[in-house]
Amino acid sequence: MKIGIAQINTTVGDLKGNSKCILNAYHSLVSSGAELILFPELAICGYPPRDLLFKKQFVTDVIYTLKTIAKEVGSVPAIIGYVEGRGSSTTGRPFYNSAAWCESGEVDISARKCLLPNYDVFDEERYFEPAQAPTIHEWKGLRIGLSICEDIWTHKEVKTSRYYCSDPVRILSKERIDLLLNLSASPWHEGKNEARKPLVQDAADRCGCPVVYCNCVGGNDELIFDGGSIVVDPKRGLVAGLAAFREESQVIDLSNKAYYRSEHFNPKGNAATQAALVIGLRDYAYKCGFKKALIGLSGGIDSAVVASLAVIALGSENVIGIALPSLISSQHSRDDAAALAQNLGIEYHELSIAETVASAETALDGLFNGLKKDVTEENIQSRTRGLLLMAISNKFGALLLTTGNKSEIAVGYCTLYGDMCGGLAVISDLPKMKVYALARHINHEQVLIPLNTINKAPSAELSLGQKDEDSLPPYDILDGILRLYVEEGLSRAEIKGKGYDEGVVDEIVRKVDLNEYKRKQAAPGLKTTPLAFGIGRRIPIVQKYVN
Repeated sequence: MKIGIAQINTTVGDLKGNSKCILNAYHSLVSSGAELILFPELAICGYPPRDLLFKKQFVTDVIYTLKTIAKEVGSVPAIIGYVEGRGSSTTGRPFYNSAAWCESGEVDISARKCLLPNYDVFDEERYFEPAQAPTIHEWKGLRIGLSICEDIWTHKEVKTSRYYCSDPVRILSKERIDLLLNLSASPWHEGKNEARKPLVQDAADRCGCPVVYCNCVGGNDELIFDGGSIVVDPKRGLVAGLAAFREESQVIDLSNKAYYRSEHFNPKGNAATQAALVIGLRDYAYKCGFKKALIGLSGGIDSAVVASLAVIALGSENVIGIALPSLISSQHSRDDAAALAQNLGIEYHELSIAETVASAETALDGLFNGLKKDVTEENIQSRTRGLLLMAISNKFGALLLTTGNKSEIAVGYCTLYGDMCGGLAVISDLPKMKVYALARHINHEQVLIPLNTINKAPSAELSLGQKDEDSLPPYDILDGILRLYVEEGLSRAEIKGKGYDEGVVDEIVRKVDLNEYKRKQAAPGLKTTPLAFGIGRRIPIVQKYVN
């Protein structure tokens, strides 16, 4: 059988645009000889629709769009993800997360998702009712199992499998199916690809049939979907792998012994991180209606990496760099910012903030009379930069990108209404050491980021001679503690047991907990780790638990 995999990039709520994307892929795959075509989870409305589902007309419009699409589907079936209403007379949640089998102008059946993730960034139990069992559809003498994303995440080594009491794959394994299809919207983070193949292989082994896994691609808000759709056979293993971080429609002949692998399949390490951030930034900008990006260039590593990613995502002609030196800004930082802009070929301006800072300090002189200067005065510089950058963003319609990394945001080493101003936090889920690694990767073919930017000691330059390590432990130590506390959820005692200094651990944990209020007001950030700040980590601001 020739299976068409439509790995498409949808936009949440864009029913018309998603419909066009679906039909274009369908007709292209039919013309390429596909006998059956699979689309991603919730392809019609995009994933995740969240509380759009509660708008009175939304699901009605989704179903109307599905029926309109189905009318254009011929004898080659299309299996498309959508939201199915349950009717007002039923108890439980109002919707199903479903897959429609469309054929010959009609929706023949709907298969419903059994396992509803309700952890990390997922909250499907807020909206959907689970199916009691997966659907099997008989077609041309074949028994085809239909599953949706989480339904196959039941491999014993996948930690989230313990959340569920049922196992759709086990149910299907007893039904002697000939083919298992999985419609997916699985967000990417580091290590995700390494987890997917074993679970798809496990489903193929248990069911004794090929598994076709179709994942969506693209960015929606903070989530990045990497595609990477695969076909796995119980005897042959991986027989097809589609591109990562880009759209691809491909026909896979299950009877053909040849192995298909896109040249862009499954990038590793820094290459994957760069590709993820580029598509996440590009889609966030374009889907929000922005064509240009704006970055405040400090001469430091973080803004250099963000500017480089913006150029890759949007083109150098669509990126504006602004340096905003104060009286204490070093000449090497000003030189590094200018060199970066020249290397990237972007529009560049230098605006001194000295007079604006002085005016603010003068206005506060009377109120602050007799009080010692402290971080308050330092932050006036950062907030002045935020004021001017937001003005430029407003005037030229450019998306302001914040440049804070995960290490700094975790411990509050950032200024609210200052360097935190902006519309998207591109590297907010990258620990500082990962930022350095990504900078070196960006430079692997040619030097775009000045070497001095990479090699010099990091500094916020809000006071004379300031260095980050005056306030923080070395970043390799900080990143290790943060990974254990934030991402793995270990207690202070457990972290200390791994050899970290007790006083350092106590101070870092205190700062993480203390600065939750800042993170709640931060720009949305692109998720690249298993647990990012934002909707995946819902810690109360007002809380007194210490462990």
